[in-house]
Amino acid sequence: MSEDIILSLKNVAKSYGSTRVLESINLDVYQGQIIGYIGPNGAGKSTTVKIMLGLITEFEGDIEIFGENIKTSGVAYKKRIGYVPENGEIYDSLTPMEYLSFVGGLYGMDQQVIIRKATELMRLFELEDVLHTRISSFSKGMRQKVLFVASIIHNPDLLFLDEPLNGLDANSMMIVKEILDQLANQGKTIFYSSHIMDVVEKISNRIVLLADGQIVADGTFEQLQKQNKEGSLEEIFNQLTGFHQHQEIASSFVSIVENGDSDG
Repeated sequence: MSEDIILSLKNVAKSYGSTRVLESINLDVYQGQIIGYIGPNGAGKSTTVKIMLGLITEFEGDIEIFGENIKTSGVAYKKRIGYVPENGEIYDSLTPMEYLSFVGGLYGMDQQVIIRKATELMRLFELEDVLHTRISSFSKGMRQKVLFVASIIHNPDLLFLDEPLNGLDANSMMIVKEILDQLANQGKTIFYSSHIMDVVEKISNRIVLLADGQIVADGTFEQLQKQNKEGSLEEIFNQLTGFHQHQEIASSFVSIVENGDSDG
């Protein structure tokens, strides 16, 4: 892992009206890191990512990507990033080849290169037979594979992933996790946001936990374990976010399912 800073957030804050979503986020991300960015719903994870992507332009503080302030550098930095959104909209009327050709074209790729890479990447995901089939017929997992290919077809230096394993089968999940590990070893930087704690625990070499719009933990899994004297990342997460009602809620849920058939 390099000491070069790829991504830097300085006192980043965001409000919607009177609601403060992010409060003084300070974070330096280094080349080759896989950052696991976790937190409860509403903690500000997606807002952070959308600001870094330039999808939200009104915010306080400064963000530098590849050493350039995104408020003043224009959109050139976006050619070097890839993104898998949590609920990615994909053009149902297109085929994967048409969609990937469109995305690759936006990045300025040569069409022949796009066709070659798209064909080979889709084959590795066992989707070569549907390369020219309308996406409207695809399952959630198949769509997710197309979105993942679209995010990396232009060979980005920085990859933002928001729940990238949604809908994937076990084998595909293993492949994607291995891809991310190998990309990081080659110097790519990965910003990975997910609710699946065991996956974050396994693939991240640094974990950042956000709660109420603030960073409450930052370190390797081993460092967080030592600091919080807990076993799994899920237990550390519950401790730091103050959520301890999962067993009580689950018991109530099961009780209603088992005993709620009678009117009284």
